[in-house]
Amino acid sequence: MKFKIFLLFLCLFCLQSYAKTSYPVSVSDTTSIKKDTTVSDTMMIYWTEKNTLGVNLNEVAFVNWNSGGNNSISALFYANFERNFKRDYTIWKNSASFRFGINAQEGREIRKTEDEFRINSSFGFRRDSTSHWYYSGQFSFNTQFYKGFKYPDTDVAISQFMAPGYSFLGVGGQYSDPVEDLTAYFSPLTMKSTYVLNQRLANEGMFGVEPAVTDELGNIIKEGENMRTEIGVLVTSDFSKEVWENINLNNKVSLYSDYLNKFGNIDVDWQLNVNLKVNDFVKANVGTHIRYDDDVKFKEDTNGDGRLETLGPRLQLKQMLGVGVIYEF
Repeated sequence: MKFKIFLLFLCLFCLQSYAKTSYPVSVSDTTSIKKDTTVSDTMMIYWTEKNTLGVNLNEVAFVNWNSGGNNSISALFYANFERNFKRDYTIWKNSASFRFGINAQEGREIRKTEDEFRINSSFGFRRDSTSHWYYSGQFSFNTQFYKGFKYPDTDVAISQFMAPGYSFLGVGGQYSDPVEDLTAYFSPLTMKSTYVLNQRLANEGMFGVEPAVTDELGNIIKEGENMRTEIGVLVTSDFSKEVWENINLNNKVSLYSDYLNKFGNIDVDWQLNVNLKVNDFVKANVGTHIRYDDDVKFKEDTNGDGRLETLGPRLQLKQMLGVGVIYEF
């Protein structure tokens, strides 16, 4: 069902771009030319788009450096696409983002540093033109592209595409501030689905899915579940502001709690980024990303036997600092 929703969103995304494409019309039919131009102009007014492509680089090289050190280079490739529609009492926002980072160090294999694919879509309707509150529905989906490892072990993957994958689908209310770039969303009814399409990880019960049933010898009697569904409450906030000339702050927070499984135990996803603009093509970024999910259990070799033991949930923290080239169109 979630894949159907995902495909439907992509189809609508493509139809929007198709609606803005101009096609040649016979010159002899003056009426048709006038009508098509009007429709095209109208659609251009209601739809806005923003596309961003960029890469952040970090490089260190040593030549006869008596203090020692290893040559290394890191790169983060990213892309963001937005398609937004606003007309009278209706607003529809869509975005897709891709991030992939690698690090190469002398004498060591190339390692992945970041990997994310995310889609968001929100639809809102308000009662009149003066209200800043919308009846809203939201859908989001995120996963990764490539296998993840607990380095230096590269034999056994701890994650991969759609293992995990997450989707949120819910209804609620959204507030959009008329002055500040601020939106806040509250949904008392949101369905969260967790996908683990790697059967080995599913059998281990990773990312909160039901693990495999085994006998006393460890033989699998019943395979682990590949999907887990929860119903809960979701609160999100997105705030952006130019705090100084060419310095922009962006703060995103998402809080979710399941009604049936440990209600009050909150899943947290918090991103704080400061973007510094050098010019139209060069930008610097400083940011942090904090996550906590009670269903994500961490693995660690605690007794030195070379095998990873499954431990409890932990706070996940990522810090970013980068300078790179960006192109917006």
